[in-house]
Amino acid sequence: MSELKLDKQDRSILELLQRDAGRSVGDIAEQVGISKSACWRRIQRLEKEQVIRERVTLLNPEKVNLPLTVYISVRTNRHNDAWSNRFREVVARIPEILEVHRMSGDLDYLVKAVVTDMPGYDRLYKELIKADLFDVSSSFVMETMKQTSQLPLHNL
Repeated sequence: MSELKLDKQDRSILELLQRDAGRSVGDIAEQVGISKSACWRRIQRLEKEQVIRERVTLLNPEKVNLPLTVYISVRTNRHNDAWSNRFREVVARIPEILEVHRMSGDLDYLVKAVVTDMPGYDRLYKELIKADLFDVSSSFVMETMKQTSQLPLHNL
């Protein structure tokens, strides 16, 4: 598959959509300096090429009663497909889990979750350990100093 070529207008479109996915095509086209139809075609191409994976609305966790963010470090002593598939099934069933990353180094997996409170975390923990984990360690976020979903595009 050939590498997708992104020009200055594509980057501008992506930057605008990252800031506000609900922005109208007309507004984006005006900001970028192209016609609405040309802008729409570019957005469609970026979606087809999966540069744009999805468009979402980011919610304030505190306003939807999920004020506590927890990072859960998971280690396993089982490194086989059967265990990995079971772990995937368990984490997929837990809606409070937002991210799961397989890691290098001493840590096998890093899980990010949001919960209502400590009893909410305890319920999540009891579901998570159904995956037969070797070691689980959790750290709770006390303060978020920076959080963004916008990828830097200056390297394109």
